[in-house]
Amino acid sequence: MAEENKFTELKSTLIKAKTASETDAAKVDNKRDSKGRAYATGRRKESVARVWIKPGSGKITINGRDETVYFARPVLRMILRQPLIAAARDGQFDVVATVNGGGLSGQAGAVRHGISRALVNYEPTLRPVLKPGGFLTRDPRAVERKKYGRPKARRSFQFSKR
Repeated sequence: MAEENKFTELKSTLIKAKTASETDAAKVDNKRDSKGRAYATGRRKESVARVWIKPGSGKITINGRDETVYFARPVLRMILRQPLIAAARDGQFDVVATVNGGGLSGQAGAVRHGISRALVNYEPTLRPVLKPGGFLTRDPRAVERKKYGRPKARRSFQFSKR
């Protein structure tokens, strides 16, 4: 009798573990919407980017404009493509992003962060590739606040001995 109870307990725990692992796998796969897109939010300085990726020809659109128009500097375009190149997916995904706040440098960093997170949502096996490169980490650096009695955050007025 006691052996049967142990067996039924073991069986029920196995079933619970199996259903839990199935739901975890379903959570990983359910990161795509009905149109087959993966979504993520990226942040950098004061900028916030909402990013959608889907399989395509590699076109990147930011706020309804092409990447070459929105980010005219080649360095900013290079920043955008870093996670795609690191994951060897450059030219395989179309990226649509809306970004606001901050300047162009912060916006480029926010879009990069969003692309990285969206790639992991679309393809969870890319996480070990992107994580060591620092693409999934939100850069915490921000502008230091101005202090009273000073012209800027740390700059002090010119000192005159006489």
